[in-house]
Amino acid sequence: MAFLTIFTPAYNRAHTLPRTYESLLAQDCKDFVWLVIDDGSQDNTAELIHGWQAQENGFEIQYIYKENGGMHTAHNTAYEHITTELNTCIDSDDKLAPGAVSKIKTAWESVRNKGYAGLIALDADFAGNIIGKGFPADLRETTLGGYYASGGAGDKKLIYRTDVINSVPPYPVFDGEKYVGLVYKYTLIDQQYKLSVLDEVVCEVEYQADGSTGTMWRQYLNNPRGFAFLRKTAMQYPTSTKRLILDCIHYCSSSQISKNKEYIKESPRKLLTVLCTPAGWVLTAYIKKKANV
Repeated sequence: MAFLTIFTPAYNRAHTLPRTYESLLAQDCKDFVWLVIDDGSQDNTAELIHGWQAQENGFEIQYIYKENGGMHTAHNTAYEHITTELNTCIDSDDKLAPGAVSKIKTAWESVRNKGYAGLIALDADFAGNIIGKGFPADLRETTLGGYYASGGAGDKKLIYRTDVINSVPPYPVFDGEKYVGLVYKYTLIDQQYKLSVLDEVVCEVEYQADGSTGTMWRQYLNNPRGFAFLRKTAMQYPTSTKRLILDCIHYCSSSQISKNKEYIKESPRKLLTVLCTPAGWVLTAYIKKKANV
């Protein structure tokens, strides 16, 4: 039985999915399942996946279609169906690095009985450059929030135990919105577990102009309740005073955008929220300017 599920949320990515698939075919260890969550694609994603399922790949390919709901809802669907011990997300425009599955398997076998939530590894761009910063040479374990609080930077590849990722609540869904930051689950897990550090590149990434990273200013306006929820969670588990204040300002701004008049009452940091409200209005004006509204 496979030890790892590699899941890929996909929305109209038939033009990039083949390179993801080719990177899986090239793995020297095929002890994994590839689960594609089609988030309401209108291109030929389904045709592509069904064609690959009919081939001899050396690994199982699973395909689930759902109505479009955003990245976080695709993750919810994935977690409902994963049965392997570990799982990791490889986006539909990314590639699994050569030998990544072998590296994950070897690293996990050496720490699987030590109570970790999983592994944290490196992402690189297609030219091999580490995204953000690497890991300090002596870092053996960390929480995700602890890594960034201590000066870390850039997206990292997270490989979680499936029982752990499912031990915290699913991402909430807000009517009319399609974004809740994935870090919500990771923040809750940080309160109970650490991650073992795998100082290897396991994913090669390319950020698309129409992806969530490239459209963030518009996302703030289109998904204010989702962002307010995320900031409220972060305010309950601050990693620094500076981060707490920034999250509170964003919470005020998102609440103002959503026209939530109860946001001070609902805040876990009521006094700070009162103090940050003027800065929230300034941030709201800046977001609207950046989004050309």
